[in-house]
Amino acid sequence: MTAIIETGSKQYLVKTGDRIQVEKLAGEAGSAITFDKVLYADGSVGKPYVSGAIVAGKILKQAKGKKIHVLKYKAKSKYRRKIGARQQYTEVEITKA
Repeated sequence: MTAIIETGSKQYLVKTGDRIQVEKLAGEAGSAITFDKVLYADGSVGKPYVSGAIVAGKILKQAKGKKIHVLKYKAKSKYRRKIGARQQYTEVEITKA
């Protein structure tokens, strides 16, 4: 079964057995999670969501992504700034789509 879910203001195309990385969700590794904002489920298109459709998953880990470097620079004024940031994410395995 194929479904499109919405979480963290983003949409993901998933099917059973997929592993996806989404913005950080509440919960610990090993706990179950359900996504009720289903936009598409096996031919059924929602307006905006498919009523009664649920996608279930299991949280595999909570982690941080790669560091992203942001550089600021202004010419002729000796202004330089280097800032780093790491986005937190949750890795989820879809158990029922």
